[in-house]
Amino acid sequence: MPIYKWEGRARGGKVQKGTMEAPNEAVVTAQLRAQGITPTKVKKSMGQMEIKIPGLKPKVKTKDIVVFTRQFATMIDAGLPLVQCLEILGGQQENPTFKEIILKIKEDVESGATFADALGKHPKVFDRLYVNLVNAGEVGGILDTILNRLAGYIEKAMNLRKKVKGAMVYPATVVSVAILVVAIILIWVIPVFQQMFAGMGKNLPAPTLFVIALSEFTKKYFLFILISLFALSFVCKRIYQTEKGRMAFDRMFLRLPVFGDLIRKVAVAKFTRTLGTLVSSGVPILEGLDVVARTAGNAVIEQAIMKTRESISEGRTIAEPLKETKVFPPMVVQMIAVGEATGALDQMLSKIADFYDTEVDEAVSALTSMIEPLLMVFLGGTIGGLVVAMYLPVFQMAGTVSGG
Repeated sequence: MPIYKWEGRARGGKVQKGTMEAPNEAVVTAQLRAQGITPTKVKKSMGQMEIKIPGLKPKVKTKDIVVFTRQFATMIDAGLPLVQCLEILGGQQENPTFKEIILKIKEDVESGATFADALGKHPKVFDRLYVNLVNAGEVGGILDTILNRLAGYIEKAMNLRKKVKGAMVYPATVVSVAILVVAIILIWVIPVFQQMFAGMGKNLPAPTLFVIALSEFTKKYFLFILISLFALSFVCKRIYQTEKGRMAFDRMFLRLPVFGDLIRKVAVAKFTRTLGTLVSSGVPILEGLDVVARTAGNAVIEQAIMKTRESISEGRTIAEPLKETKVFPPMVVQMIAVGEATGALDQMLSKIADFYDTEVDEAVSALTSMIEPLLMVFLGGTIGGLVVAMYLPVFQMAGTVSGG
């Protein structure tokens, strides 16, 4: 369908502009009047050219979903019909992929589907947590409240991911640059020194011989090393995709020094924040735990949550089976037990999540402070060692000359 640019005046006299996808100008005019806008200009957008290349469609970002959710909540709170909200948000959406999804959701809702069911047809954009909360909001008649709560949850989860990614990007970048520099030195710089030393006619020091041998090995097998690394990465990825492999890797990640503690804190923050949001929105605890387990991001945590869910279905409390898993810290288990006893589980989960958000902040700062000097030592030791090894024969020759 063509896209039309429009201008119009709202009831208060304020001039508004936008775009709308429609079969003709008459439909655009009718839709605007239904929204309380008197159109003053409706013009078909010219020069649009869509090039659809498989795999190159723009992705729907988390920020897009947050903005959509916030705006949707405001419109629902203002009393606008669901279909009209979707039409307005779809018309003003700049991301073509997200625009297409919103308009498909609108068509499904117009055809009689619930909003939650329509969202559930797009799991890559709206996950089970989002769909379950929207369903609870529709059933309870508090969709605007749920959407605002959902937007707040997504923002906090996004900030948590940013913190962890920020902590990982710096060391990964430095190590990558170091490997690149070392490879350049071994492949192109060392051979120059090797040719220079060949005419000296003297025995070279052991460190120099080692570096030269390493250089020759790297030059000879560089392509093999590169292919082996890619192959290893591929094999690890395939193993991780299996149930046993994922469990083994995730268990290893949790046992890593320093990093394991950070991963556990992030998992606890995510678990408590997600479950707290679901419980406070009226989602049944068993269904909530099922959703939380599938969004845990760690097989060990997921298994612990599912075991807890099974125990609860047999009549036990949440805290007891959580304690038995030995995955969650004792403080978390005790606070959840207090929340259950006082009937304020959702509030207690929210407090735990806030506490662990702060813990993650501190863990990331400590990790960054510790990694920086270690990286400097690694860089200095590796590159400095190569340089010193290659200059040792020069120093020996200088000592011989001065001694003579």
